[in-house]
Amino acid sequence: MITGELKNKVDKVWETFWTGGITNPLTVIEQFTYLLYIKTLDENEKKKEADAELLGLPFDGIFPKDQPELRWSIFSNMGPDEMYKVVSEQVFPFIKGLGGKQSTYAKFMKDAIFVIPTPSLLARVVAGINGLFAASHSDGKKDTLGDLYEYLLSKLSTAGTNGQFRTPRHIIDMMVRLMKPTPEDIIVDPAAGSAGFLVASGEYLKESHHDMFFIQGLKEHFNQNMFHGFEMDGTMLRIGAMNMMLHGVDNPNITYRDSLSEQNKDTEQYTLVLANPPFKGSLDYESVSDDLLKVTKTKKTELLFLALFLRLLKKGGRCASIVPDGVLFGSSNAHKSIRKEIVDNHKLEAIISMPSGVFKPYAGVSTAIMIFTKTGAGGTDNVWFYDMKADGYSLDDKRNPIEANDIPDILTRFNNLEAEKERKRTEQSFFVPVEEIRENGYDLSINKYKEIEYEEVEYEKPEVILNQINLLENDIVNGINLLKELLKEKVK
Repeated sequence: MITGELKNKVDKVWETFWTGGITNPLTVIEQFTYLLYIKTLDENEKKKEADAELLGLPFDGIFPKDQPELRWSIFSNMGPDEMYKVVSEQVFPFIKGLGGKQSTYAKFMKDAIFVIPTPSLLARVVAGINGLFAASHSDGKKDTLGDLYEYLLSKLSTAGTNGQFRTPRHIIDMMVRLMKPTPEDIIVDPAAGSAGFLVASGEYLKESHHDMFFIQGLKEHFNQNMFHGFEMDGTMLRIGAMNMMLHGVDNPNITYRDSLSEQNKDTEQYTLVLANPPFKGSLDYESVSDDLLKVTKTKKTELLFLALFLRLLKKGGRCASIVPDGVLFGSSNAHKSIRKEIVDNHKLEAIISMPSGVFKPYAGVSTAIMIFTKTGAGGTDNVWFYDMKADGYSLDDKRNPIEANDIPDILTRFNNLEAEKERKRTEQSFFVPVEEIRENGYDLSINKYKEIEYEEVEYEKPEVILNQINLLENDIVNGINLLKELLKEKVK
């Protein structure tokens, strides 16, 4: 997380956009992103030039030698009018075609539009970004740019399109740490949005498996084939792709795709699904892939995505997905069939119930995290349930930090499930045998199995309570009479 001076500088650049007439948060983030990217290209080029000079090696960079004005370090020192002309007419077309028409960059940038309306606004934003980089260099952190981008994304304070809303970063991090991605994993998020799950997976691997970057095959896998995301919103597609690139992934496989349609042919290609798919969406049967409808005939997106995860995963592949509570206990045939499919034909491992305020201020929906492994041959034995009561933030719209936080406990217990077998149903986490789940119609809601201990409370006898009330009443009357006497004395 960014704090202090850097956070204030981001806020000032954000305010500059708003006062300059760009008030849509998504548009602000998109334009901010393009300029961050342009600045980063020049920063990286300068580092490579310095390394080549130190080693006495020739260097052929990405910027044409005859167009130095394409570089941030050159155009940022121009006057507002000249800068605006260079950025809008030369720099922007350059980054849109960077690396050729088939490159990752060109693919994501082809529909990008430069919408900063005036030279003065561009000049103020460029100056603000220069201040950001100066502050980020002084704080000494390696991942400041990624943290900065995460802070930008946190400013999406309204729901997006198609029922999308941003998954809180600390919930994403918890899910990634529960699943522990490995250097060999092939990770997919079929509802990628801003690519938060993919970015967090990459950061986890850098932290936990930093030695993988010294092994050429694993390093190449990380940059080329590990991360996959599907998204239907063009703006979110670009934001997600840039998020990955700014976090150091060279070639993120983030593509425009309707995950639930026949357009998506992927089958048994991935080893890990991390997702928060759209809730409460309703599709026409004609727009849904037939093989998904065979698993659960429904128009509800939250059920169809679970069927999709099973299809996308290789055998042995794992999934952690956020689902609305209704998925766990819904009584329709579609609800029951998808739960039965996961419980009977694969290995359901855990249901982590989350409090309803987790997604505020975007939504107040109650949700859970469902964790399972695709086996194709069953394997569910005991399912671990956890009743999360606090996530480190207040559960109102303000979401202020608080001390109560179950996430460390969840991670500790999930990593040592053997010790959970002795836990009682009255505790915050416990196991439920699969036979009991089947007997209950595959109901996966924690309240179906949690036992509540009621404490017996003894009250005083009615005559004692009445006597106490009379004594209090007498005290009040005496007090009023005393006040009246005091007022009479004052009048005299």
